[in-house]
Amino acid sequence: MMFHTSPLTYEQWLRQSGLPRLEGRLLLQACCGLSHAQLISRGGEAVPAAQWADLNALAQRRRNGEPLAYLLGWREFYGRRFRVSPAVLIPRPETEHLLEAALERLPAGGRVWDLGTGSGALAVSAALERPDAAVRASDLSREALAVAQENAETLGARIEFACGSWFEAQPAAAGHFDILLSNPPYIEQGDPHLQQGDLRFEPAAALTDFGDGLAHIRTLAAGAVRHLKAGGWLMLEHGWNQGPAVRGILAENRFQDVATLPDLAGLDRITLGRLPD
Repeated sequence: MMFHTSPLTYEQWLRQSGLPRLEGRLLLQACCGLSHAQLISRGGEAVPAAQWADLNALAQRRRNGEPLAYLLGWREFYGRRFRVSPAVLIPRPETEHLLEAALERLPAGGRVWDLGTGSGALAVSAALERPDAAVRASDLSREALAVAQENAETLGARIEFACGSWFEAQPAAAGHFDILLSNPPYIEQGDPHLQQGDLRFEPAAALTDFGDGLAHIRTLAAGAVRHLKAGGWLMLEHGWNQGPAVRGILAENRFQDVATLPDLAGLDRITLGRLPD
């Protein structure tokens, strides 16, 4: 995509950017510090020369496939804006189903632990939706935890953070939880989707277990028994074709009321189970 050497108007740039209009608009707003209303009312003004090079560089990166969320530095989740970086997965609407399942089953004053928190979207949202709850979030990546902690501070959520791999982040005196939830790496090694779209730019270790896609789910199901209260719930996001396998893993670890919930497309997305009373 070739641009004029002298700045175009905002509207001309949008038409010639080679991007979907919404994406171009969001890049324009971010780069030039405009609201949507300002962009509409000032569409005939020239793009400021000071932002011209940066704007076109961002547009080229997007045309090359970099995720829009990484270019903007944020993604909306459950009605809130979360900072994201290439150190974390980009929050997706499907994961809101996991949050809603947890909120429906979290008792008053309950305790919830988000394992592999990434950007913190699940943990922060849970803490803000249920300020009576005690929320814990952990991740193996210190870079990811830094992003999650920034989101918690910016949005005013009270969360206990810990670094470590799954239950290794759990201090011995932390007690038991009403809900354990996780969106673990579940894509099977060699899945062609890993080489497509946004996934090409997201951290591989947060997407795949470099095996059959179920290794981390097995670890979480086995370890959850030691960390849940009697009657507590384990809730896991997984791939659209993994529902039967995940239900089997939870049943093998003596969970009851095991069920799989669909996403808005009707695809298997969340499997949960309850520890016996």
